[in-house]
Amino acid sequence: MKLSAEARRVVLPVVLAVLAGGVVSAAPAWAGQAGAGGGGGGAQAQPAKIPVKTADDLPRHTYAIEGKASEFLVSEAPFRAFVAKLKADMLDDLAKYDIQDKTTLKGYYQGLVQIAMFEGDWEGALKHVEAARALEGKDAQRLMMGQVLGAMVAARKSAGADKAAFTAAFKKELNARVGGLPWDKVRESVLGARSSAQILNRDLILGQVKGGLDPIVEANKGEVSGEVVGGLVAMRNMLDRMLELQPAVAEVYGAIAERNAAPRVDVLSAKEIVLTPADKGSPVVVAICDSGVDTSLFSGQLWENASEKADGKDNDGNGFVDDINGIAFDLYWKPTSGLLIGIEEMASPLALVETHTKGASDSQAGVGSPEADAFRTYVRGLKAEQVTPFIEDLGLYGNYSHGTHVAGIAAAGNPYARVLGIRLTFDFKSIPRYTWDRAYAEAMASSIETSVKYMKQAGVRVVNMSWGMSRDSIEQELEAKGVGASKEERAQTSRELFAVIRGAMERAMASAPEILFVPAAGNSDNDNTFSEMIPSGIDAPNVLTVGAVDSSGKPTGFTTFGKGVTIYANGFEVESYVPGGKRFKYSGTSMAAPNVTNLVGKVLAVNPKLSTGEVIALIRANADPMPGYEGRFIINPKKTVEAAKAARAK
Repeated sequence: MKLSAEARRVVLPVVLAVLAGGVVSAAPAWAGQAGAGGGGGGAQAQPAKIPVKTADDLPRHTYAIEGKASEFLVSEAPFRAFVAKLKADMLDDLAKYDIQDKTTLKGYYQGLVQIAMFEGDWEGALKHVEAARALEGKDAQRLMMGQVLGAMVAARKSAGADKAAFTAAFKKELNARVGGLPWDKVRESVLGARSSAQILNRDLILGQVKGGLDPIVEANKGEVSGEVVGGLVAMRNMLDRMLELQPAVAEVYGAIAERNAAPRVDVLSAKEIVLTPADKGSPVVVAICDSGVDTSLFSGQLWENASEKADGKDNDGNGFVDDINGIAFDLYWKPTSGLLIGIEEMASPLALVETHTKGASDSQAGVGSPEADAFRTYVRGLKAEQVTPFIEDLGLYGNYSHGTHVAGIAAAGNPYARVLGIRLTFDFKSIPRYTWDRAYAEAMASSIETSVKYMKQAGVRVVNMSWGMSRDSIEQELEAKGVGASKEERAQTSRELFAVIRGAMERAMASAPEILFVPAAGNSDNDNTFSEMIPSGIDAPNVLTVGAVDSSGKPTGFTTFGKGVTIYANGFEVESYVPGGKRFKYSGTSMAAPNVTNLVGKVLAVNPKLSTGEVIALIRANADPMPGYEGRFIINPKKTVEAAKAARAK
């Protein structure tokens, strides 16, 4: 299982700039899924459409890819035939399926935008953008959607075929369209799009296809799913039409950013609270179920197993060696030792990867720094064959640093926190090294049950879970390894394996009502219930799923949502420790969740008698409504902790 996109989002903010929204994406959300979009209509009676209640109900399609995907991408007749089949499948699905999930519908229209662009149907592309915009629930995405495409179409009309005139007209149009938008709402999107425009090139795109798609196509003998190849149309459009415009996009967005150089208004920091000895708190055990923790950074804030010592033996006979501050599982969910993963497999020097991780984060956030400049220069200079190894190194460092960063957020300002690590070993390879089967699923299920049992015995009151998976992710990883004779067979296998894991997770959570489970919602800008995500989509009285806002209180463009995601916290450019003691700023719901875990730890420190349900009720009752988003609330730590103290005094 790969780490949820949080770590990857901060280390490489580029694959494509999807024209319908300027958001970086490896593949449109509709890939292999149905949505709404043209087709249908007429006065005559139409047959009832097939209802779609979850992502698993969506139709599945496969496509024949001739040779390597990287060569197929730049072919002529074969690629055009592929696009024609893709379009036909989409329109046929529209006529047959009733899909209410807005994210899927929006993604479907964005897919139609890419197809219309490939066909040269510019007016059709704009029509599909408007349909997608009507489904967008976030202000920034709605405002930015289609601005680059609109500027292109307008410039073509005014400048004709003259290249210099077209570029000048394009920059003028883009500046007029985006420059007047409210900066407080579009800042993240503009800076992210500028970052992508500054580093996108042909080698980067083809390198991603060679490393990520070529092996999958080979493993499946050229018959692959829409999830795998759906993004190829956007990649082809980038290669054929958009790459030459990227310097202009970067220039315009850079100028807009300079005109709005005032820092974001921070409305959250004033609501933070730091506990001191004067608060007369009690120790509270806070578990970090993640990719590992550098325990050397948390002296005085660690849970300790008095029955274990560092001697390479299982002193307490619980199946774990040297579990002084927690337990660990390897890539195959077997017990191992050490709460910080090794980085021996990193091909590049650690210092270089660390620098480029910070540079990528700074670049994405629009922060001017030597590291950001170095990152952009390095990535622009990569050859196609160097792209995947570099991404894998960044992924490994993301795993290496992720859990420590999360733990630092969860323990900040709370001398009563006692951190207990539950180390999971996520893969960082483009093609997974493990293979999903019954034994692998049962090993994962066993690790979940073992972890919860361990936490109960240790007296854990809150556990942070900044990771996630879904049934669909299993299906995709089965395909990546070439497992299964057909798409339908993989789908059925994924259902069976996912049921094993979800069932174990639900039973384990139910067995520990005294523990509050705090999952990160996810970074896919989707509905976690529709997508069947776990743990974030589990509905239980001791689960509190967290979405992300920035420091101004605006929901981030990446945050996943859903009916159970009502509590939000800062998840954009959150500073914390990485292994070794340096401090980086990372973004993701991975950073929002531990802000809530931090609050839970403080509430329980000042009032340890509160039940899990009472803690959740306090957080909800004292949260602030998110302006413009009914039913969503942002935590108010100061107000909540004071309420917990008041309840203790009664």
